[in-house]
Amino acid sequence: MIDQAKVRVLLLESIHPDAVSRLEAEGYLVESVAGALDEVELVERIQGVQLLGIRSKTRVTAKVLEAADSLVAIGAFCIGTDQIDLAAASRAGIAVFNAPFSNTRSVVELALAEIIAMTRRLTEKNDLMHRGVWDKAAHGSHEVRGRRLGIVGYGNIGTQLSVLAENLGMHVSFYDTADKLALGNAQRCASLDELLESSDVVTLHVDGRPGNAGFFGAEQLGRMRPGSIFLNLSRGIVVDHVALRDALTSGHLSGAAVDVFPHEPKGRGDEFVSELRGLPNVILTPHIGGSTEEAQSDIGDFVANKLVHFVEEGNTTLSVNLPSVALPASTDMSRIIHVHLNMPGVLAQVNSILAEHQVNVEGQLLSTRGEYGYLITDISGSFSDDVLEQLRGMSQTVRLRVLS
Repeated sequence: MIDQAKVRVLLLESIHPDAVSRLEAEGYLVESVAGALDEVELVERIQGVQLLGIRSKTRVTAKVLEAADSLVAIGAFCIGTDQIDLAAASRAGIAVFNAPFSNTRSVVELALAEIIAMTRRLTEKNDLMHRGVWDKAAHGSHEVRGRRLGIVGYGNIGTQLSVLAENLGMHVSFYDTADKLALGNAQRCASLDELLESSDVVTLHVDGRPGNAGFFGAEQLGRMRPGSIFLNLSRGIVVDHVALRDALTSGHLSGAAVDVFPHEPKGRGDEFVSELRGLPNVILTPHIGGSTEEAQSDIGDFVANKLVHFVEEGNTTLSVNLPSVALPASTDMSRIIHVHLNMPGVLAQVNSILAEHQVNVEGQLLSTRGEYGYLITDISGSFSDDVLEQLRGMSQTVRLRVLS
């Protein structure tokens, strides 16, 4: 049973103050840290913490989760969760939440701004002006209207970018390994090669799963149209940056914009090292696709709310690793949360234990997802510790929580 006054929260990587305020409003003890922590540091800090909040730089490994003696949930205050060992979290009955939609608009706007800037050669013109060179020539500068944008990965970001790019007069093609419905006049490509060979601008919006490491290299860059533009605002590991530099310095690509990198500095002010530094036709940004005040405020509020509802009610709506269950809270009830292996007969066994001890069930909801099941049971009246011990002792039990 969690005492609100004793809920410890550790927030890393300068998570927005709105999240801090929301969690403190519940009476939780919140510690906010400006930078990321490495595995050794996090193992030292995680003991006694019930809620952990991170962004993209902190890796929550199996070793960290093994050291987490009190952790019940992790909030990823970002889109991706590949920095978290989700399998290990599930085995421990720890719920993971993220913000899959909150910074979509911010990423899309940055992509559009960079597409326009590179198509108009604004970065080069800006550099010349700062060096005192007046070059008013239109050579190499184009409108985005009428040009073809190729989107690799047609998820939340890719689809919104597709719609806004069409509003600017661009033609849109997309490629996705999943079957996705085209929005507006966007055209689905049957293969990645088809998209690369027909697009003036190629932008990546794929996830960081291990299978995507090195996904875009010399072969893919070589298939892009001469003079085309490349963007990566997804994950740093998916692009071979040496091959990208070669494509840019050879003149095969006219420009690139990169917001994510295979190895990123741990904190603000640390040196940034990249093969792409110093190239005049490259826009480099420090992983700021979702770093607008609006997006960070929305993310802070969204994920903090998910964590609060999980702690107070046990609801797992939009959890990325546990079955989604939301049972309206009832007054004068005790709520038992049972995370278990998804095997036949678990519900019958739970209810048999409750019936044996004459515990009255007022509400119950079960959902399964892959290897795991998640059961919420509301009961009225008192119950003995024997009930909880028997539930914990079930061979299928992963974790048991009691809310009052």
